[in-house]
Amino acid sequence: MFEDSFRQNWEYEAFTDYETKYTLTYAQVAEQVEKLHILFRQCGIEKNDCISLIGRNCTHWAVAYIATVTYGAVIVPILHDFRPDDVHHIVKHSDSKLLFSADYIWDHLDEQELGQVRAVVSLTKFRPLAVMPQQMPVVDEQTERRAELTAEMISPETIQELFDRKFKGQFYPDCIRYDYKDNEEVASINYTSGTTGFSKGVMTTGRALASNAVFGHTAYGEKHGTLLFRGDRMVTFLPLAHAYGCAFDFLGNSTVGGHTYFITRVPTPKVLMAAFAEIKPTLILSVPLIIEKIYRKQIQPMIAKPPMSWVLKVPYLDEVVLSQIRQKLVNVFGGEFEEVIIGGAAMNAEVENFFRKLHFPFTIGYGMTETAPLISYRHWSQFKPTSCGQILDNMEVRITDANNEGIGEIEVRGDNVMIGYYKNADATKATFTEDGWLKTGDLGYVDQDGDIFIKGRSKTMLLGPSGQNIYPEEIEDKINNMPFVMESLVVQRDGQLVALVCPDMSACDAAGLSRDQLPEQMERMRKEVNQLVANYEQIARVELQPQEFEKTPKNSIKRYLYK
Repeated sequence: MFEDSFRQNWEYEAFTDYETKYTLTYAQVAEQVEKLHILFRQCGIEKNDCISLIGRNCTHWAVAYIATVTYGAVIVPILHDFRPDDVHHIVKHSDSKLLFSADYIWDHLDEQELGQVRAVVSLTKFRPLAVMPQQMPVVDEQTERRAELTAEMISPETIQELFDRKFKGQFYPDCIRYDYKDNEEVASINYTSGTTGFSKGVMTTGRALASNAVFGHTAYGEKHGTLLFRGDRMVTFLPLAHAYGCAFDFLGNSTVGGHTYFITRVPTPKVLMAAFAEIKPTLILSVPLIIEKIYRKQIQPMIAKPPMSWVLKVPYLDEVVLSQIRQKLVNVFGGEFEEVIIGGAAMNAEVENFFRKLHFPFTIGYGMTETAPLISYRHWSQFKPTSCGQILDNMEVRITDANNEGIGEIEVRGDNVMIGYYKNADATKATFTEDGWLKTGDLGYVDQDGDIFIKGRSKTMLLGPSGQNIYPEEIEDKINNMPFVMESLVVQRDGQLVALVCPDMSACDAAGLSRDQLPEQMERMRKEVNQLVANYEQIARVELQPQEFEKTPKNSIKRYLYK
């Protein structure tokens, strides 16, 4: 797919860093990919070796990813705001031989904690940041002799010299020939969590990545028959280290000849609105939190005040006003998009109902990292309210242990499904049924048209502000280890994480801690816990619970009572 895209879109613009306007054409991307292939050979990287990649979304992040998968190696994308200990763990656990890192992240990493890594390469100009002493020598392409790896061997100047020697100034589309790799082999490993000891590496095949990208090219759209086509403009603000943004903002768009603009800093609503107005994207991928913030900050205050609130109750007049609100909202997103695709978590029912009343072009899809990520989707014009779209043609879905309303656990199988968790046979076995279906951990039903309706989550994952996966149990474990805490529950309210804490009064009494001193102690605990978790896992406040949480017969907290 990348071979074809580079050849067919040679002169088209491929990637742009929005803030600096640094832009690469498909020809320039192909050239940088070829140079990284030379660097890989200099480092002795072989097919199916793992290469880790960490940094904010940017053009060089995309180039490093493409270079890895087209070389036949396995990419290990790591979320940029994982803590250093988590990064060390993932790099070592994945047996990565090479690490691409943003400079600001490398400043906080310890090269002694990177396992088998032979070199660390900066995402700024692909210069070497560190070269580790090697027991196994590599082949220096300049001398064609085995030698100890040095920074000079992988410097930009050396790589450029080797590139010039190979192509003699004649790098053109037909020069692109990537080695064959079976689609059933692993192409990427995505870690579902950064917390050391809890990480699970999702092994995704080339088939699954390609299947998602191809769907992006061929899904039904009103304007041009596909969701993505040559020249499409995408504003990428979801983290590319996650499957959702990676599959469609990046892989789908770049394999069809689209132009991807990377938001290289924190994607605040202000930053995004400016980018949408300037770029006028043709398709927008988002998480519910972004849409809900726009609704609450820009729409809700407007419709809550008289006379607007009165007008919306008057037949016919309300349609006129809603039409004006719709146009204003369309303009906020640039005015030229086919639809807004929302995924990653359940959308607030109030917001969804209002957007539906506006006839705003949005749809809600369903997926997970383990399916790279897509399971279901429908174009906005055919989307059924409260659903998550229709099961894909290359996927199957079934409901197990259904109740009398037909609601049970959603299980899927098909081209998009992972082959398992890296070096974790127990977790893999627990996630698949004996007959090969993936247990999603979600509860719902499927109607006669194959549309999926999720009614609840048996998994407890929360969604961070930019689409990051948050596993509350991992934060709770840290809270429960703090003094004077009996048990805790982490919930999400208004986009913030709140810790509900039942204090250990026996411990308080033993330490001479009065009830009045508890809030101060809990605030101290909150700050300590926030030092142990990622930025997007920060606890905003603590609420004390006077009684123990209600439990199931298995002694698990009934989470649904405390949402």
